[in-house]
Amino acid sequence: MVVSEILHEETLTGAPMLGDHLAMDLLNTEARNDGKAIEFWNSDDDVLQWLARYDITLAAEGKTFAAGELLTQAKALRSLARQLISAFKEERPLEIGELNQYLRAFDTAPHLARDAEGKLKLSRISHSNGIGTLLGPVAQAIAELLVEDKVDLVKRCEHPDCILWFYDRTKAHKRRWCSMAICGNRYKAAQFRKRSGSSDVVQE
Repeated sequence: MVVSEILHEETLTGAPMLGDHLAMDLLNTEARNDGKAIEFWNSDDDVLQWLARYDITLAAEGKTFAAGELLTQAKALRSLARQLISAFKEERPLEIGELNQYLRAFDTAPHLARDAEGKLKLSRISHSNGIGTLLGPVAQAIAELLVEDKVDLVKRCEHPDCILWFYDRTKAHKRRWCSMAICGNRYKAAQFRKRSGSSDVVQE
């Protein structure tokens, strides 16, 4: 029950936030549990709640898109991200045209303001309240991942029943699991049982 345990560890707030990169967590909105597919996005609200965990929200005046449209486009972006990241890992040519469409829809402008300490900070704010505002930061995270070109740091959990991805930010870059406390320990326990079983057969 790998995913179930991860969700318990994540206090049951939805898709696991174990990827250490927004693009990785996007992929992790699909998972697998005991060989069965798990879909964390089943409505616009599911997507909105996931985005809110990364401080990506709509302006106070509300949404400007039809029901189901955000879900459809978010899943399309996720599928595109999976294709691009897989090609990136395998060092195949990247088809970036579709990603650029999401980036163009991210309508922002530079904005100068003061932070909590009174220091000037330059950021970008959106001038629209549509899907481009919501999915633009996610598309940008995918683009930044590809531009960084650190393919060795983009990894998938090595547990055979887990399909979660992560960006390896450890100092030695030797991370193997989405969660050492769950997948790592489960794998080690399974290997120990396998070795113990082999020893019992030999002794008999």
